[in-house]
Amino acid sequence: MGAVPAAFLAIAEQAAAVAGAVIRPLFRSALLVEAKGDASPVTEADRAAERAMRDLISAAFPDHGIWGEEYGPERADAEWLWVLDPIDGTRAFLTGRPLFGTLIALLHRGVPVLGIIDQPVTGERWTGVVGEPTRFTSPMGGTPCCRPCARLAEAELSCTAPDLFAPGDDARFDRLRRAARRVTWGGDCYGYGLVALGLVDVVAESGLKPWDWAALVPVIEGAGGRVTDWTGAPLCLGAAGHVLAVGDAALLDEALRLLAASE
Repeated sequence: MGAVPAAFLAIAEQAAAVAGAVIRPLFRSALLVEAKGDASPVTEADRAAERAMRDLISAAFPDHGIWGEEYGPERADAEWLWVLDPIDGTRAFLTGRPLFGTLIALLHRGVPVLGIIDQPVTGERWTGVVGEPTRFTSPMGGTPCCRPCARLAEAELSCTAPDLFAPGDDARFDRLRRAARRVTWGGDCYGYGLVALGLVDVVAESGLKPWDWAALVPVIEGAGGRVTDWTGAPLCLGAAGHVLAVGDAALLDEALRLLAASE
């Protein structure tokens, strides 16, 4: 397809802003501290942020589809489909760690063409648009550009948590983990943002839903990396949720070989 219309990008950025306005007041708030093991304040932050984004998008583009983690799909067969995850990294949010983010993706006929990873507390935002270099804004600085790393033995590997793998997937990931230089746990979408900044080389996870991965594809690929499933195929709606992101395409074959299903 051609360029993503500027109006679409403007709404995506506004959606990140309205979600952040809902989420920030709850982060490390007394309400969350008092909740302890009860995730209800997080759930309400998720729902309120998604409602705000859906209202904004629907008003601007009533013929577009929307699929969010909290409220499900609406017009999911539309040519343009927005895929939303208001808080990707609930455990990080609940425990006061700024390693979560709001994910906003736009798919055109099922292909991710626009993605935003927004960290509403630190003020960091990754914006990927197909055919364009990824943009990054942050008060702390940083330049989106995946770094060269041709061997897993030299690679920094990231993954959210070992207990998130389904039976069988954990053994496949362990082969990758043992081949890498080291693994860092935690991060959810933030780890993928670090791939785009050239600070992490590989992320491999399974069980992800479209709202978990759709925004990541334009961000990482616009910074020079690759995102596929564990067979090397492009990610698509209805896929099993195995996601592999590499900053250097030279890592792809080795990583895929290690992640391959056992015969």
